[in-house]
Amino acid sequence: MKVLVADKFEDSGRRGLAEIGCDVAYEPDVSGETLLAAVKSTGADVLVVRSTKVDRAMLEGGNLQLVVRAGAGTNTIDVDAASERGIWVANCPGKNGIAVAELAFGMILALDRRITEGSADLAGGKWNKKEYSKARGLYGRTLGVIGAGTIGLEVIHRAKAFGMKTVAWDKHLSARIHDELDIEQMATPTDLAAASDVVSVHLALVPETRGLIGDGVFASMKQGAMFINTSRAEIIDQSALERAIKERGIRAGLDVFAEEPSGGTGTVEAPIFKLPGVIGTHHIGASTDQAQEAIAEETVRIVRLFKETGRPANVVNLAKKSPATHLLAVRHQDRVGVLAAVFDCLKKGGINVQETENIVFEGARAAVARIHVDRAPSGDVLGALRTCTSDVIDVSLVEL
Repeated sequence: MKVLVADKFEDSGRRGLAEIGCDVAYEPDVSGETLLAAVKSTGADVLVVRSTKVDRAMLEGGNLQLVVRAGAGTNTIDVDAASERGIWVANCPGKNGIAVAELAFGMILALDRRITEGSADLAGGKWNKKEYSKARGLYGRTLGVIGAGTIGLEVIHRAKAFGMKTVAWDKHLSARIHDELDIEQMATPTDLAAASDVVSVHLALVPETRGLIGDGVFASMKQGAMFINTSRAEIIDQSALERAIKERGIRAGLDVFAEEPSGGTGTVEAPIFKLPGVIGTHHIGASTDQAQEAIAEETVRIVRLFKETGRPANVVNLAKKSPATHLLAVRHQDRVGVLAAVFDCLKKGGINVQETENIVFEGARAAVARIHVDRAPSGDVLGALRTCTSDVIDVSLVEL
């Protein structure tokens, strides 16, 4: 199996791919047209990327079977185009959780104690102990987490260690986690903002979360409260955040932002960082050695499973529910050509197969084909199925 790695990737990950028998092409600097050319020239079965964009042309231009995002989320991959061509898309969720949580909490501490401003003054030769002695402190304050997935829960664990109260908003927060961590679940992000001294965002970017945090949330925050975003810039209405900073004294720590450069280096034209009480980092939430090693290990696991079973782990683009309306169960002798005859009957009847599995009984003399179809076969088609070959034992139909 040929694997093209088109981003910087840990040595341990490249060794791991080679050890499971993959032919690895490592081209960390390709993108755009050069990546398209590499996909074609290498004949890669698997493409591994981190931040590099994978567009329709790349997915259609080679023989890719699997694209792995060596990180959380898949917003840099044209998942729709991959789905149209039956290309698996997988990622490595949760492996960067601790790294991102550490950065988020670092920002909370830096904002509360004004570490960035104080360091800048010291570097400029200015001593102002009286000014930088002013801090509210975190103990007993309330942290509101929007998105209580793997990363959000890691942030909550750290907040508990600092003696903070925690509230959360997440549509999928389980009762078990709610009880174990003593988290108060809020009905809406706006309710959470009103109850919190610090708001930290840890949502995936999906259509429902794009632009979710806007004027309503920021207007509900307490005067001078802190806002942290280490997730995705597109979740935030940045103009609304800028207004809240100017009008309500909101302090912000941002690892992601609207004007973020696309490359690894460059210039930044982001007016928000010129506002008082705003600190930022360079989209480095997942960039610790520990996180990258964990992601590399998970990437190898995904590819290994695909190589061994034909189905990778952590797939994001499978249909949540197929269009199938009926389950057709065909009991048959386990012999050559039986399923071919069954599928031929369905084809002649204009019936599309959505999913199928063939379960073989002990001794391999008989089996049951469970076939999900998009509509009920007519009586004639059912009759044809029962007589298409003498190896068919019985046919039954269940409406789904």
